[in-house]
Amino acid sequence: MPELSKKAVLMPESPIRKLVPYAEEAVKQGKTVYHLNIGQPDIETPVEAMDSVKLTDLRVLEYTHSAGFEHYREGLAQYYRDKGYDVQREHVMVTTGGSEALQFGFMSCFNDGEELIIPEPFYANYNGFSIAAGIKVVPIPSSIEDGFSLPSIEEFEKKITPKTKAILICNPGNPTGYLYSREELLQLKEIVKKHDLFLFADEVYREFCYDGQEHVSVLEFEDIRENVILVDSVSKRYSMCGARIGALVTQNKAVFAAAMKFAQARLSPPTLGQLAGLGALLTPQSYFDKVTKEYVERRNVLIEGLRNIEGVVCPNPGGAFYVMVEFPVDDAEKFCQWLLEDFDYEGQTVMMAPGNGFYTNPEHGKKQARIAYVLLKDSLIKAVKCLDVALKQYPGRTIN
Repeated sequence: MPELSKKAVLMPESPIRKLVPYAEEAVKQGKTVYHLNIGQPDIETPVEAMDSVKLTDLRVLEYTHSAGFEHYREGLAQYYRDKGYDVQREHVMVTTGGSEALQFGFMSCFNDGEELIIPEPFYANYNGFSIAAGIKVVPIPSSIEDGFSLPSIEEFEKKITPKTKAILICNPGNPTGYLYSREELLQLKEIVKKHDLFLFADEVYREFCYDGQEHVSVLEFEDIRENVILVDSVSKRYSMCGARIGALVTQNKAVFAAAMKFAQARLSPPTLGQLAGLGALLTPQSYFDKVTKEYVERRNVLIEGLRNIEGVVCPNPGGAFYVMVEFPVDDAEKFCQWLLEDFDYEGQTVMMAPGNGFYTNPEHGKKQARIAYVLLKDSLIKAVKCLDVALKQYPGRTIN
């Protein structure tokens, strides 16, 4: 039998989905599983987005332009302009989710073996996208002790080599929920300028910032506008993950033209998804105010509950709807699997994403797991109770 490609062998399993078979078996056994492993909000999609699809009078579901509907691209550009950023339609490419935007950007900017610096822990699929594009990921560890703040500029400088091509950040962060400050981003901007690097910024959670903090976009930095490649998505902002619509935004004409070749090769982004995205642009601010309030309440319930469990280390995230938690266990992946295979509390158990998948070196996240607080508060309270009971019973508990 012919061998698989090296890329196929190196491609990691998703830590977010790898335990799905165990969760499915737990459900077959009659257990209630609280799914805290995946960022699938239970918030209703805006009616404006749903109506845009329901009320369409299309007779043929045609291809669209490879860069997306012109009027949708203009609508997205206006969305950014309303936030104060100088973005025009020709800077916006509609993609099949934010994932494709990142893939197009990687393939347009990197040669095989060139290096991408990413503060870690980071969104697990960045590893997979990098492998597919032949990129070497160079991680800079951040610490749970300070809530996963941006590593020092000195640490970035240590990692830069002649092969360094770009830095990638997620703001607010997945999996940590950390929200970068203006001061941190300005420091990052100076590194990008000094070494003439690309700056990839995943800003799909920008609408969800808490405790009076404001999101600062890299689109503000006019002096590095040629260096910036923004990745965006409707999935989390409007709770419409299944639409599979994202965007690549850049004012670098060469990068946009290169990405366009890849866009043409895949023909076009989803037509119905774009219609939903177009409708979503009409979503009133009251929707985001309500959703943000709900996420803050969920976060507070979760964090308070987790911090009351002996041995658990849990930062207070400033945005998105994730938190990386350190548990008093020998191995968080084994713990997560044990929760699904061997444990229940009153017929209930919890599914989390093992933290090792969010690091290049799995040992660094060995005791951590990502929790997505995307369930109702009552479910989160029950999930925390399950974890409290489970940690008292788990054979690999590391505190007495």
